[in-house]
Amino acid sequence: MMSSNRKIGQYGEDLACKFLTDNGYKVIERNVHFSKFCEIDIIAKYKNELVFVEVKTRKNDKSGSPFEAITYTKYKHLKQGIFMFLSNYKEKYANFRIDVIGIVLEPETKIEHLKNISL
Repeated sequence: MMSSNRKIGQYGEDLACKFLTDNGYKVIERNVHFSKFCEIDIIAKYKNELVFVEVKTRKNDKSGSPFEAITYTKYKHLKQGIFMFLSNYKEKYANFRIDVIGIVLEPETKIEHLKNISL
């Protein structure tokens, strides 16, 4: 199938965007960079909420769940980026949350969506 981690990650983000769109979300931004430590994979709107989505994709689950890649440091950097985004965003949102989508590609594609995470 796919070789490089970057290609696998990009493919996973494409799957996640389709999954979100199919479930009533409107994707408004992708791959927003705030520093070398912080990139928000997907920013979407759902009803009256702004949703920041971290996507973790694995070729298979032999190395563990995609969710295991969300470390405290990753979460902290993500939150810093979110607050930077919110401070510069033209629309004001009182409601926002952080979601994680975990994708395993083989033996069959499996997508899991964890909503409103915190560490």
